[in-house]
Amino acid sequence: MVPWAMPSNSITITDNRTGKSYELPIENETIRATDLRQMKEKPDDFGIMTYDPAYMNTASCKSTITFIDGDVGILEYRGYPIDQLAEHCTFPEVAYLVLNGELPNAVQLAGWNKELAAQASVPADVTKIISAFPRSAHPMGMFISAMAALGALHPESKNISDAANRHLQTVRVLAQAPLVAAASFRHLAGEAPVSPDPSLSYAGNFLKMLFGKVNPVLERAMDVLFTLHADHEQNCSTSTMRMVGSSHADPYSSVAAAAAALYGPLHGGANEAVLKMLAEIGSTANIPGFIEQVKAGKGRLMGFGHRVYKNYDPRARIIKRTADEVFEVTGKNPLIDIAVELERIALSDEYFIKRKLYPNVDFYSGIIYQAMGFAPEFFTVLFAIPRTIGWLSQWEEMLRDADQKIARPRQIYLGGRERKFVPMAARS
Repeated sequence: MVPWAMPSNSITITDNRTGKSYELPIENETIRATDLRQMKEKPDDFGIMTYDPAYMNTASCKSTITFIDGDVGILEYRGYPIDQLAEHCTFPEVAYLVLNGELPNAVQLAGWNKELAAQASVPADVTKIISAFPRSAHPMGMFISAMAALGALHPESKNISDAANRHLQTVRVLAQAPLVAAASFRHLAGEAPVSPDPSLSYAGNFLKMLFGKVNPVLERAMDVLFTLHADHEQNCSTSTMRMVGSSHADPYSSVAAAAAALYGPLHGGANEAVLKMLAEIGSTANIPGFIEQVKAGKGRLMGFGHRVYKNYDPRARIIKRTADEVFEVTGKNPLIDIAVELERIALSDEYFIKRKLYPNVDFYSGIIYQAMGFAPEFFTVLFAIPRTIGWLSQWEEMLRDADQKIARPRQIYLGGRERKFVPMAARS
């Protein structure tokens, strides 16, 4: 085919080893990695693979759930901008949207809330597991264990081919995640659990089970924070959910695996690291010196920068506004002054501007959580509760995608070959 006759939605690659050219179709700005397999030096070769550590430029799925444009700071769930959802919706509305693709009407939302309330009880055996943990345990370890235990207690959840059954398990996970978290919180504090109150909202019921009371300002703040964390495309934990789910494991096991990925400090623990950094800075007077240390490679500016966002994280703007409302109730967290001044100085410094380092969602969320009465080790649990709906929606989408199979990445083998076995007596 002559160049001027080639279709525009394709790419031509010449293999310089053989001189052969290959025309690969482009779909949605991607080429299929398996199309590269036809490029072989010899007929019995495996063919060309892509090498992409940490999946920096690999799309593993097609999705209609979350859209991110990191260059300009856009985050949308099912096409709705995150700021509109955070301002106007409760978390259950957003959860319904993420799962079903459309915002619910009044009747649908009432039915959805009724479904959640009907499943808002944790089996006694799971409560026993939580109470068996020492009070020095990390709450994320308790959350992961409880989720895995729920899978064992609901063996019917393994029937993932039944859509109605999948829906039931999704509702159960979403309804019971805050109950598991609250039970862990109360156990670690040495206090008796507080029973759920189905008359309260999702966020209000959670706060009641934690603290025994509900403040409407904090209830609204929790709704906003849950909304901001509902989904975030193919991050580490979501990709884990899809990978484990691709083996057709039950949803509880997949959620437990996703939560384990979130447990890592490079993923769900970043806001805890921000608090530690702010505490170490100590005062606004120490910020210029800290900035110089960072620029000299002797420290890290936690809560700035993101794998996806090369602009201001839209969630960070919303959380910053929410902080002021929370502090009206809780009193001002002294770390907020350090955070605001640190942001101001960093965003006016050419070093950080050039590297496109802007505050992300973790920069302010930990300050709010701490003001509300949460210890830093509980922050990741607060992340996991709303993210369950994102994980489960991605899991549902994966199961319905005909292109998906059990996940099995390739490797580049660089070890030895065809070595002769050496008996023990002959080994040096």
